[in-house]
This record gives sequence, structure tokens and C-alpha cells, in this order.
Amino acid sequence: MTDNTGNWNRRTFLAGSLAGGATMIGTPSLAQTANTTATGAGTVEIEEDVSDSVRHNISSFRSLDWRPYFSNLRKGAILVDVTSRALHFWSEDETTYKLFPSSVPLTEDLTRRGRTSIVRKVVGPSWRPTPSMLKRNPEWPKFIGPGPDNPLGTHALYLGWTYYRIHGTHDTRKIGRRSSNGCIGLYNEHIAVLFEMTKIGTQVLLI
Repeated sequence: MTDNTGNWNRRTFLAGSLAGGATMIGTPSLAQTANTTATGAGTVEIEEDVSDSVRHNISSFRSLDWRPYFSNLRKGAILVDVTSRALHFWSEDETTYKLFPSSVPLTEDLTRRGRTSIVRKVVGPSWRPTPSMLKRNPEWPKFIGPGPDNPLGTHALYLGWTYYRIHGTHDTRKIGRRSSNGCIGLYNEHIAVLFEMTKIGTQVLLI
């Protein structure tokens, strides 16, 4: 996209091509922060909505116990529930459980489910569209460096699957929606918290 001078307008690109939202929403608050172990054989419904800013984007939020999904918590564990558009984290020592609203892939064919792990952690990531993205959107830039125009936000957790990441976003409209090309997105405030708690090798399961 270009501005009225004919120059590439990256902000318009981010707001239009990558976003998929309607109106800007406010500053996020942590969905659930617990410094105690998540217990119970089933799930515990959270009566309150996550926050006013994501109320219209997320149908339901619930805390989960890690045991049905992981055999252990070695190096910690992340569960991404695509249906509820939520990311769950449990620390290795079972003292910390966190629940964050997330963006998820636009369509089922862009969605990958299964087990992987964090293989790389980057503050201020750069972004390159995948070959399939460029095929669908040849007008997109080939590279965007770190900064406010970057679709990966402030932090990125690279997964064992090529091209897949858990990352931040500067476009808060995307959170709680089907809005990504395959990655899982969090508010920048939330990815910064998750980044500090995770390790290389932290288990990741997408369901």
C-alpha cells in the first residue's frame, strides 16, 4: 500500500492486510494470574469476563488443569486452545499458572495442532512473510525490522514448527479473534510476561 506521495505505508499495511479487526480496543488486563497451583480433575469456570476490552471477541474463558494435556511440567508447559482463543501457562514448579487471551489463525487450513516446544526466544523480532503469504499477497513487504510496524510485536517465541511462533502484536484489535496467518498472538504486555517465564524447551500443545 502507498500513501498520497507514492511511498510504502507500513502502518496501513499492518492495520489492513494483517489485522482483520474492526475498532481499536483498550489496554489489556491479565485474564487470570495465580501464584498457586491449578488443581482439580476438571475445569473451573471463571464467572467474570476477561476484560471489557476483549469481551466481544472471546466467547468463554476457563482455567484448566495441566494433567489431561501433559505427562509432566518439565521446563514448563503452554497450552493453546484455538476454540476458546486462550493460552494457558504452567510453571515447572507448579507455583504459577497464567491464562491469556490470544489471536488464532484465520482458517482451519492455516491452523496447526499438536505438540512442539520453544526453540528460540527473541526480543524485538524482525518479520519476513512466508512464501505462501507472498503468493497470496504479492504486495506485502519482503521484510520488516523491529519496531512499532512489526507484526510480531515486542517479543517472539519461535516454535519447533517452521514459521510458527507465539508473539506479540501492536494491533490490539487482533486479540480474541481469528486473525492470524498461523501464529498465536498476545498483547505485547502479555507476551513480555510469558517471555520471562518460558525457557528453551518449554512444552507447547495446540488443541
